Amino acid sequence: MILALDVGNTNIVFGCIDNGEILFEGRISTDRGRTEMEYAVILKSSLDIQKINPSDFDGAIISSVVPPIDAALSRAIKLVCGCEPYVINVKSNHGLIIDIDRPETLGNDLITGAVAALAEYKPPIILFDLGTATTISVIDKNSHYAGGIITTGLKLSQQALSANASQLPGISLGAPDTVIGKNTEHAMRSGLIIGCAAMMDGMIDRIEEELGEKATVVTTGGFGAVVTDLCRHKAIYDKDLLLKGLWIMYNKQKNS
Repeated sequence: MILALDVGNTNIVFGCIDNGEILFEGRISTDRGRTEMEYAVILKSSLDIQKINPSDFDGAIISSVVPPIDAALSRAIKLVCGCEPYVINVKSNHGLIIDIDRPETLGNDLITGAVAALAEYKPPIILFDLGTATTISVIDKNSHYAGGIITTGLKLSQQALSANASQLPGISLGAPDTVIGKNTEHAMRSGLIIGCAAMMDGMIDRIEEELGEKATVVTTGGFGAVVTDLCRHKAIYDKDLLLKGLWIMYNKQKNS
């Protein structure tokens, strides 16, 4: 069994994985100010609640887009589980052919997601990860990472609206029943949620046009569940995609 952590700008998703099966998944807020001991206490408490013995872990792995906390998290895992986690980077054994201008700049989360998507779905693949940022990864028919798109995530967009337009309130990010808003909150949720789905549909059309063929569309990330069903294109929501990728990556490092 391994402990896998996907460290995002807003949340850290962590899971206990045994022979590819995710036994438990948790989520804590990403806090650059936390010490290794604070992270250790949170991890230990979470495992205790699930009645998981930390000594049962054979190893651990981290995929992070927040490098300043990697050292504290690594030490916390060592304190709790007694094992040194493997921290993914672009030089890790991932097996991807990365066809972009500067492969060394590709984010660890994008690598992990692409590895998992290729293991689960038929290329070409368009992968949307809807988190703090919305990222789109394009994997061509030859299973090469062909490039991607980065845009503002839903929460950031909502916060920017409320912070910079004095008459627009903070709102919950639930899907509205209709496109045409009947009040301010309804109108904002339509613009944010349905607007995101419309953006995704438009990007799928343009990406498939450049690829010259239809692609498998996969979504993941915290807001994937909210938006995916609103897309007019068929899309597969896979909430555990990055944890699946971490399991694959762990075994690649172990066997290399």
